[in-house]
Amino acid sequence: MKIRRFAKHGVAGVLVLMSFASSPVLAQRDHSHAAAAPARATQKAKASALVNVVRDATERFHDVAVAENEGYSLHFGCVSGSDYGAMGMHFVNFPLMMDGELDATRPEIVLYEPQQNGSLQLTGADYLVLAEAWDAKHDSPPELMGQLLHLFEAPNRFGLPAFYTLHVWAWKDSPTGAFVNWHADVSCDAFSGQNP
Repeated sequence: MKIRRFAKHGVAGVLVLMSFASSPVLAQRDHSHAAAAPARATQKAKASALVNVVRDATERFHDVAVAENEGYSLHFGCVSGSDYGAMGMHFVNFPLMMDGELDATRPEIVLYEPQQNGSLQLTGADYLVLAEAWDAKHDSPPELMGQLLHLFEAPNRFGLPAFYTLHVWAWKDSPTGAFVNWHADVSCDAFSGQNP
């Protein structure tokens, strides 16, 4: 008798759950999760696409002498944060930085991390455009393949006028994302001066 009553209540409970599962509210929630998954996949694909473009554009710069031969030179020493990692060494191409344009295949800055043996490890690229030059021609902040650039206001530690920047950690995975300013696993500890 108790078993029949339990079975009857169990069937009733299953029917109630089934009616909730087919309700418009839950159906909408399931639909929104389903819609969010492709959006996340698209965002990840865009991120991967930009990282791949940067890798293709900078692969030859594993040898810092190649970057120097193409007009990049070390500026700002080795940039580290107080408690959130570092940016590393910035090899800047000033003509590219001053042209007021962004091109994923031509980064304004190539990033390196100094190594204990005196060598430099390529970590990524930094896209930089002066805010005044960009804002004079555009109504919105710059973006590169779907990634918005960060605004550094003036005065700043680099002695530059206000600028937009986007770091792309294409050659050293960052635990906090490929497009953050500060890389938690980059260090300036081995930096021995402006002339590497």
